[in-house]
Amino acid sequence: MTTSLRGAAGSLLVVGLAGTELTGLERAWLRLVRPGGVILFRRNIVNALQTRALLDEATGLGATHGFRCVDLEGGTVDRLRDALAPMPSAQAVAVAARITGKPRLAREHGTLIGQGVKAFGFNTTLAPVLDLALPDSAEVMGTRAVGADAADVVEYARQFLTGLADEGVAGCGKHFPGLGGGKRDSHMETPAIGRSWNDLWREDLEPYRALRDELPMVMVNHAAYPATPGKDRPASASSFWITTVLRKRLGYRGLIFSDDLEMGGILRFLPIEEAAVAAVRAGTDTLEICHSAELILRAYEALIAEGERSATFRTVLLARAREVERKRTTLFAAGVAKALTARQFAALRTRILRFGDEIAASAVGGAVQTNKHASMVETA
Repeated sequence: MTTSLRGAAGSLLVVGLAGTELTGLERAWLRLVRPGGVILFRRNIVNALQTRALLDEATGLGATHGFRCVDLEGGTVDRLRDALAPMPSAQAVAVAARITGKPRLAREHGTLIGQGVKAFGFNTTLAPVLDLALPDSAEVMGTRAVGADAADVVEYARQFLTGLADEGVAGCGKHFPGLGGGKRDSHMETPAIGRSWNDLWREDLEPYRALRDELPMVMVNHAAYPATPGKDRPASASSFWITTVLRKRLGYRGLIFSDDLEMGGILRFLPIEEAAVAAVRAGTDTLEICHSAELILRAYEALIAEGERSATFRTVLLARAREVERKRTTLFAAGVAKALTARQFAALRTRILRFGDEIAASAVGGAVQTNKHASMVETA
């Protein structure tokens, strides 16, 4: 188990890489930091063979049983679109499941995404999105959000998570406590979401309450909620949201991820050094920094420096690292799935394309039924 201060600091980081293979500089800082995992984006992915080699080398320089993360929700957030096949969006799948009365579609969505990420050597997909599809966030969230009703979000996500679990892939519910009321993009700035505590508790937080024991991980966003006790502080740096609400009131016992600490939503509020320390103090388990080696190293050194300065923080950091290592080991004990043969890969691609066609056909069928119903009403 992790015992040194430097080892603890590195093990709480999930880091991004620049390209499709490691540079000499990346190898050097990965050996120094020994991060708890890596996250890849489309800039890092050419094909399954290359991606597996990159993941194997990068995680081999980090902590044991490391996170091998990718964002694959379907629709607009699909890092494997070019290398495998386009995956339909969560919203399209959830609508199709309701129209057809086939909840298995959401489960199949999770299964296919699980099989896809495994084929490339990943063990984690940062999905499903649990935000409500409210009018305020429609322009920002698009088809990433399933629906405006929390019950619909829960129904989709439960099936989706079952599909992932069937494939041995960890999912991550996001973006706690909810971006449904946000008009601004947290990639650029800190959204100030004016929803009341009662509305948030009754609606936005319902998916987290309902799925508490089914979510291996929860990602915390960079929005502020000024009408709540969290006030103007981004949730990702707020002990109110992370410890008081998520851990204590909701009783969540899984892993807590920060959203990317390079995003404007947090860096416009705190420099990276303060953001990393604040997130750990607030109760976060794992800090994502998705691109800049400079920011990764600054956050890493800031955690160490704070641990050297404060005995209390040192105790928290070491304990957090031990707990995260235990949870990672449990989640990823089975190791990395075997690579697919060319025939198996082609068959998976065909299944995804057929699933996309089924979802599209369901949408067309639903529109036809709606139009028929409207015509009957007008005639009557």
